[in-house]
Amino acid sequence: MADSSLNIQIRGIVQGVGFRPFVYRLAHQHGLTGWVRNGEQGVEIRVEGHGDATEAFLAELRSCTPSAARIAELTANPVAAEHFTSFEIIHSQGDTRPTVRISPDLPVCKACLRELRDSRDRRHGYPYINCTDCGPRYSIIQGLPYDRPLTTMKGWPLCPACAREYADPLDRRFHAQPVACPECGPEFHLHNGEHVTGGNAAAIAATVELLRSGKICAIKGLGGYHLACDARCADAVRAMRERKYRKEKPFALMVHDLDTAHALVHFDEAGEQLLTDVARPIVLAPARVELPHVAPDNHELGIMLPYTPLHHLLFDGGAPDALVMTSANRSNEPLAYLDDDAFEQMGGIADAFLVGERPIARRVDDSVVRCGPFGPVILRRARGYAPSAVARISTQHTILALGADLKNTITLVVGGQAFVSQHIGDLQHSQALRAFRETIDDLLNMYEVDRERLVVVHDTHPEYASTRHALSLPATKIAVQHHRAHTASVLAEHDAWDEVALGISLDGTGYGDDGAIWGGEVFVGALNAGFERVAHLRPAKLPGGDAAATFPPQAAAGFLGDCADLPDLTEPPFDFPPRYTEARQLADRDIRTFVTTSTGRLFDTAAALLGFTRAMTFEGQAAIWLEQLARTGTADGGYVFPDLDYRPLLEAVIHDRLAGVPTADIARRFHAGVAAGVIDVTLRLCEQHELRTVALSGGVFQNALLLEMIHSRMRRHSHLRVWTNRDVPPNDGGISLGQAALAAHLIQ
Repeated sequence: MADSSLNIQIRGIVQGVGFRPFVYRLAHQHGLTGWVRNGEQGVEIRVEGHGDATEAFLAELRSCTPSAARIAELTANPVAAEHFTSFEIIHSQGDTRPTVRISPDLPVCKACLRELRDSRDRRHGYPYINCTDCGPRYSIIQGLPYDRPLTTMKGWPLCPACAREYADPLDRRFHAQPVACPECGPEFHLHNGEHVTGGNAAAIAATVELLRSGKICAIKGLGGYHLACDARCADAVRAMRERKYRKEKPFALMVHDLDTAHALVHFDEAGEQLLTDVARPIVLAPARVELPHVAPDNHELGIMLPYTPLHHLLFDGGAPDALVMTSANRSNEPLAYLDDDAFEQMGGIADAFLVGERPIARRVDDSVVRCGPFGPVILRRARGYAPSAVARISTQHTILALGADLKNTITLVVGGQAFVSQHIGDLQHSQALRAFRETIDDLLNMYEVDRERLVVVHDTHPEYASTRHALSLPATKIAVQHHRAHTASVLAEHDAWDEVALGISLDGTGYGDDGAIWGGEVFVGALNAGFERVAHLRPAKLPGGDAAATFPPQAAAGFLGDCADLPDLTEPPFDFPPRYTEARQLADRDIRTFVTTSTGRLFDTAAALLGFTRAMTFEGQAAIWLEQLARTGTADGGYVFPDLDYRPLLEAVIHDRLAGVPTADIARRFHAGVAAGVIDVTLRLCEQHELRTVALSGGVFQNALLLEMIHSRMRRHSHLRVWTNRDVPPNDGGISLGQAALAAHLIQ
């Protein structure tokens, strides 16, 4: 075969993951000449050599990439030969607007762990050890392309030994931007009152002793501070709850190793794969042991493995093998990531602070996932996943989608790639709203977006903070309805732009076309044509509006208004509080009462009927309680839920409760009834509209038991394919992607 000369363009996660030295070694292995460099859109390669060698080079380029790299697109075009005499790594190119995919933060690799634990290695015990295969990325990047002067490591010049490694293409640390060692890099210090323990080893050892003695420590991580304590020390966990004002919401655990994880929860092969995935998320799984102070009224625990060198050093040094490791914040505020903010906000919570000198460029929470019957479900998308591109959107416009007000994320579409931000939080909190604005500016600046040519997408709810912010921007604005965005997010993830599908969107709250509070919606349509509402949950009254979302008996007052033969629910076995009676009076008089089709409030009503009659202390608590109760039930069959009419469903719940049927069995039959009702509507409408694809989205589909029941029943209908969210959450964390996808169609 004759000589050939190729120009190769690669897009994807190919910067900061050892891709250029991999290309360098591969080119030398095949005897090729030319160069490789980082560019604004990814990596560019020029190779010259014998045709067989370039073909083999291309094949290995696609199949043998570094473990953290992800090739999204590779093009190779013939070019005129320039007769290079060697193969080199040359300086980054920066003459156009960046569209490169930023690598998420990576867990410490096995090679670095070996060095960390090797007393003969010069980086022995160094908590900032990293290489091109591991370490911080997104949390330290301040600009593109990804080079050291554009990271938070720019303040630490390399010592001669690190500089040699950094400059050697055959070294594992070639162009590892955060590279450092004890001679030239940042350190950790422990602040315990007025006393400061300096030096990495001493600070870590002192922190271990505090954790072992039941103290609470604020520990600086990759994307912010954690609050940590011994998970088996009930007094320590109780103190954390009291100081953090977190009454009942479960805490996540970081465990020493896989053996500890298996001792605490039931992990199957899929769960273990999620736990050890390069994203190192928090994984929800059924508990083997009871830790009621960690996860009250919950049969699941959230487990993650150590992912930074510091975490491993704490465990190696004797820290308890299971630590509560929760975001350093109060209530639902964003986690603290700046040192001064952490001291100010956590001063009344943490007994001591383990502070690292390396600055964090942006806050990034831990991600939360679980296994599901349709595949892994991301419940919170942050560290390890963000800000990867999750979809290709065919548009020449730059689109900024601002998401919803709960579990907010934003999506930026640049060069046809949809980049979804990390989880930001609930925008009713001032700190979360500030983080929302910071994240917008961060992504726009990172990708050098011309704001005057920007298309901004927002929810149709006029009172959302995200909507108000969108309307304040000097840009073209497009409004997208909440539940259509849920459905669109699923189809966008599956790259199904022409697919006409049935979309089922079930959640708690969303502003409807008619001004009502939607949440049980069925659509028919496609991304390139829009979605028509073809069915919905039977409308109910919602006395008090949003207030009913925090008090299940108040939601029940509206949903039970049309039910037949309703008993006095203030009497046993229901024992509804006086607030229920007050809410019924509001509903009967149509005072401060709204119309809703919310499936989330339907689940709250069922929870109230089965005993959850107090106020919720975190979002979705009653529905989670109901699912956990149902998992302990043994009853077969489900209640009737015809055409999404909830009245027979709730009447059956009341009848069985009065008859003394165990509440766990009633909860299970309720779930089975909802699943059967959803499937009946699906089958009828798919046949009517000649559809083969079903898209399920919305916060209700975080309910694993409901999904299991739907999956089990849908296997009998193999002519239909059911899609769920896979790269963004089914809750409102996926809304921004759906907004961006539908906006691209509306622009056309």
